[in-house]
Amino acid sequence: RGWWEEYREHLPAALVDLAEVEHHATALRVALVIHIPALLQTTDHARALFRAVVPPMRQYEAEHRLTYRIKRQGILHRENPPSYSAIIHEAALRMGFGGPSVSHGQLTHLLDMGEMPHVTIRVIPFGTAYFPSTGQSFDYLTGAVPQLDTVQLDTHHGGCGFLDAEAQLTKYRAVLDHMTSCALGPAESHDFIHNLIREV
Repeated sequence: RGWWEEYREHLPAALVDLAEVEHHATALRVALVIHIPALLQTTDHARALFRAVVPPMRQYEAEHRLTYRIKRQGILHRENPPSYSAIIHEAALRMGFGGPSVSHGQLTHLLDMGEMPHVTIRVIPFGTAYFPSTGQSFDYLTGAVPQLDTVQLDTHHGGCGFLDAEAQLTKYRAVLDHMTSCALGPAESHDFIHNLIREV
């Protein structure tokens, strides 16, 4: 039983299962167009997101989601963390959830996280000629053996769905590879985010 089990009574089962899959993954690759990756969000940014949910969450529901999200981030700070690669579209960086102060803190946090040796952040800027995605956010979680690889899809109702058929995994690996090829490199992405901070 992991720490996530204490949330079974408060959160959707699939969302709780995500923390368990992340915990056992050896590598994570994520791609987002509208939102900052959950494992890279600041507390203030995450709180602003939950306040914007329609219909509104009750305060205790939002707090459960918030503490759960922050605890999930622990995998990036533990001993022997998984490698983590995030592809983030410029749209997500400019959304401005929570206002200028929250945005400034969130972008600065991305720069700090990108300095960690196991974390890679790449940005897809506006104007990119080729964008191989429908706009849906997804995570590719690499298991200890290939048969345990899993794709997690965000859903419009705030939950998550899992895919593990080989054909599906192959498709999403290809999408990630194509998105990586049209994104800026890590150093260029760092400079890009740094310049955005100056605009906030």
